[in-house]
Amino acid sequence: MDTALKNSQPHQKSGTLQRKKIASFFVSVYDVYKFIAGFFKEVFTGPYEFKEIVRQCYEIGCKSLAIITLTAFITGIVFTKQSRPSLSEFGATSWLPSLIAIAIVRALAPLMTALVIAGKVGSNMGAELASMRVTEQIDAMEVSSTNPFKFLVITRVLAITITLPVLVTYFAFLGLAGAYLNVHHNESTSFTTFMTNAFVKISFLDLFSSLFRSVVYGFTIGITGCFKGYNAKQGTVGVGRAANSAVVISMFLIFIEEMVIVQIVNYFR
Repeated sequence: MDTALKNSQPHQKSGTLQRKKIASFFVSVYDVYKFIAGFFKEVFTGPYEFKEIVRQCYEIGCKSLAIITLTAFITGIVFTKQSRPSLSEFGATSWLPSLIAIAIVRALAPLMTALVIAGKVGSNMGAELASMRVTEQIDAMEVSSTNPFKFLVITRVLAITITLPVLVTYFAFLGLAGAYLNVHHNESTSFTTFMTNAFVKISFLDLFSSLFRSVVYGFTIGITGCFKGYNAKQGTVGVGRAANSAVVISMFLIFIEEMVIVQIVNYFR
């Protein structure tokens, strides 16, 4: 009898632990839903912190230009170098500008830019808001009749959602510039000829889908970083966890959204 009771205790503990994990998962889902719903509720009601939005746009956009410039230029050169041998086997190197433009505009520009910004800006948002939470600065704002959610979250999410399409466009042009230098070096193609051939196969749907992706990715990065930072716990340890989880979850969601959007765009194509 005692042996049976002892054997049943581990199973009971395991079942209790599983129930707690399931309950914790649904609580987390509800917290995310409540956070996003609060964003859409606050974003359509004034007053708006325009100065803070502009400042965040500068912090996100201008201070990311260096890494975006380097990444885009190298991406254009490397992709061109990797694509030329395959096209040369079929004597189709003249298709190289169109291939590069399609790859950069449709996929590489929004995806690469989003991943870079998720690593740089998403982690910064998570760490900044988490440090404000653990040092009770957010609580002090609430006591002083300031709406910390509107000032800290709304401004950052709007800023990154506005800025990322601009960075994606910048990435695309620099990527094409890097590709042009490589093509010009090997085949002496003029800039006008390269750009004409590059945009032959680019449609309005490609441009729209690229900008739509960038808006979705920007919102995802902003809302994830702000959620993790705004709800950080466990003191200074929570700051590091918030920054790390903001990057990891943002990148995971970006890849999921990429697959879904590609399927939708291909349906309309």
